[in-house]
Amino acid sequence: MPPVFPMLTVLTMFYYLCLRRRARTAARGEMMNSHRAIESNSRTSPLNAEVVQYAKEVVDFSSHYGSENSMTYTMWNLAGVPNVFPSSGDFTQTAVFRTYGTWWDQCPSASLPFKRTPPNFQSQDYVELTFEQQVYPTAVHVLETYHPGAVIRILACSANPYSPSPPAEVRWEILWSERPTKVNASQARQFKPCIKQINFPTNLIRLEVNSSLLDYYTELDAVVLHGMKDKPVLSLKTSLIDMNDLEEDDYEENNDCGLDNLNKKLSSTALREGPNNGYFDKLPYELIQLILNHLTLPDLCRLAQTCKLLNQHCYDPLQYIHLNLQPYWAKLNDTSLEFLQARCTLVQWLNLSWTGNRGFISVAGFSRFLKVCGSELVRLELSCSHFLNETCLEIISEMCPHLQELNLSSCDKLPPQAFNHIAKLCGLKRLVLYRTKVEQTALLSILNFCSELQHLSLGSCVMIEDYDVIASMIGAKCKKLRTLDLWRCKNITENGIAELASGCPLLEELDLGWCPTLQSSTGCFAKLARQLPNLQKLFLTANRSVCDTDIEELACNCTRLRQLDILGTRMVSPVSLRKLLESCKDLSLLDVSFCSQIDNRAVLEFNGSFPNVFIKKSFTQ
Repeated sequence: MPPVFPMLTVLTMFYYLCLRRRARTAARGEMMNSHRAIESNSRTSPLNAEVVQYAKEVVDFSSHYGSENSMTYTMWNLAGVPNVFPSSGDFTQTAVFRTYGTWWDQCPSASLPFKRTPPNFQSQDYVELTFEQQVYPTAVHVLETYHPGAVIRILACSANPYSPSPPAEVRWEILWSERPTKVNASQARQFKPCIKQINFPTNLIRLEVNSSLLDYYTELDAVVLHGMKDKPVLSLKTSLIDMNDLEEDDYEENNDCGLDNLNKKLSSTALREGPNNGYFDKLPYELIQLILNHLTLPDLCRLAQTCKLLNQHCYDPLQYIHLNLQPYWAKLNDTSLEFLQARCTLVQWLNLSWTGNRGFISVAGFSRFLKVCGSELVRLELSCSHFLNETCLEIISEMCPHLQELNLSSCDKLPPQAFNHIAKLCGLKRLVLYRTKVEQTALLSILNFCSELQHLSLGSCVMIEDYDVIASMIGAKCKKLRTLDLWRCKNITENGIAELASGCPLLEELDLGWCPTLQSSTGCFAKLARQLPNLQKLFLTANRSVCDTDIEELACNCTRLRQLDILGTRMVSPVSLRKLLESCKDLSLLDVSFCSQIDNRAVLEFNGSFPNVFIKKSFTQ
């Protein structure tokens, strides 16, 4: 037998031994899966009664369905006592995230996934809540009122947001975690996961969600934190650790495996040199690189500690072409970036979304990293990275001359003047500014100089004064534009739509949801349908003026249509919808929620005639 096959087996066995070593050294309580939580006797005195409290305020979140200037469907509805529970249904007083299912991953605007993303990291959105009193948590209850099952992780933070002085150390601890599971019922429920006990009090709780298995938007009403003021005394009686529990389910949060300890491993140079490297010397360099390409970042760091040969392979910049640091947001800091810096000189895709908040990453640390590693960057993801300021965007514009994709989604703490620097990135093809404070002047400058744009997201950008002016500039300058998100743009009119339709004939995706100033009577939707035959996704959510004429124009001209949302219209009949369904053979998603002429009977008939189309019909109990 050729020697390469036993050598692959040796490497596989070594990887297994690394995991076994982790299993032996990890802290027993922190390695437990949520459903195998520690059995404890919390002995409390009468004075240490359990404290039960609702969230005081929402301090951070990644997205929401609602507007920045109202309470309808916003994350801020999670603060305080329940508004809806125990009722079930679609209610505006609840908290709703922006997406559900896999529909957004199937759109022309969808980005390619990062390589080397740990399979256990499946969080898509998050919300952080503060409570009045710091307690040692004994339970966290989530009141879900519509399509439950999105919450997959609950974390607690050691920092007190209401403390006048910053903490010396900020720790995040996972209280409960589980992979996404399908919940068949859409009715309300009180979700009560069995949480792990932690050794610090908290009044900052984070929920992470994955909505990919949901049939519609999940709605959350309130979060209840139960806990003790004094630290409970744990019993020595704990459940045994099962080998099946030793999965990579914890973002590498354990003491021996967290990124803070991996920092030391990344910088280690004192490796014990054995007599030889076994058969590894005989394997082609490229083959070893290919094998290592399947390891996660923490495993790559562990492997670097075994011998000089593998250390050399693990330090090869080619292993870091795609660098996804989002899964390690709870540990990533300036030290981590410093130790990664030397081996990331060829990085092309970098994901720092959710990272660096609460002082974990400084402006200086981020700037140092980009000055060394930014020259080859093509894609940079910075969603919800609240450490960013104007200096950071200036550094990006100077150090990343080849940048084509920039995501600043929900970076709502960036000052308006910071966005002026984006205009220097003339090669941009994708720009996401959802929920940012970009102003009209800066955006006009960006559009003027970034004429290669193909994907642009301006959803919920409330600082823009006149969207017609913006639409006119897009039509004049961005001839290659394929997708445009104008979700909740408050003042765009038929004039702006006309400029878009005539200037951007390649548009495949257009989101005009919750744009109240658009009226079908002006003919704007019919003109869109006639001038944009390549449309695959069109959202006209909550526009009550959409009528049969608009639907018939779509049926005649936009036969490639895959997704259509006309939630809330009163003017569309089953007759025009049937024409649409018959003409658009690729249609897969049709949302007719709260369409007064489309009752449940009509939906059932459509489901029978067009089984490949998912027709959504939301309800209020």
